[in-house]
Amino acid sequence: MLGVVAILKVQDGKGPDFEAVFLKLQAEVRANEPGCKLYQLTRSQADANTYKVLEIYEDEAALAHHGGTDYFRAIGREMGPFLDGRPEIDRLTTVD
Repeated sequence: MLGVVAILKVQDGKGPDFEAVFLKLQAEVRANEPGCKLYQLTRSQADANTYKVLEIYEDEAALAHHGGTDYFRAIGREMGPFLDGRPEIDRLTTVD
């Protein structure tokens, strides 16, 4: 399995709008991606404008499927106006 931590910074005051849009994506992923074992938005306790998405996938194919879905692309465009820069992506390997 592999993991991803996506760090997303949002503009001041845009957190609630960002969360509303992201939660639509989270619901789609959970409903339609059996290869995704965890997809959870979290907000930093130290900086309210910093969010981290915790993701675990069965394999590379499941991760590739996630990034190729129509809803990922469409909802990603909806989130764009709330972000303060590009997301930072950290790919991980699970340790069992």
